[in-house]
Amino acid sequence: QVQLVESGGGLVQAGGSLRLSCAASGLTFSSYTMGWFRQAPGKEREFVSAISSSGGSSYYADSVKGRFTISRDNAKNTMYLQMNSLKSEDTAVYYCAAQYGLSGTYDYWGQGTQVAVSS
Repeated sequence: QVQLVESGGGLVQAGGSLRLSCAASGLTFSSYTMGWFRQAPGKEREFVSAISSSGGSSYYADSVKGRFTISRDNAKNTMYLQMNSLKSEDTAVYYCAAQYGLSGTYDYWGQGTQVAVSS
């Protein structure tokens, strides 16, 4: 079965950095667009970033543009999110998700990893 497992979350001070990883199994990773989403307490889940199946294209929410960098290693079936200059408003549970090609729907989701930024 398909599994997406996030790791790398934790507690960090404002201005600090974290690197999230999403390890995928049970799917042809290189065929999937991958994305990061987050959900803060009391708020709806929101899009953070996405990367095309080849890694050639990436997309960011305005709130993280210039601070976060998405990447993937298809040989390792793993996606990453490098988060720099973290702010308290980045505090959330971060989820990775997989979308087959450009179907427009994310079919698979991870269980999430908590990121907490102290001010």
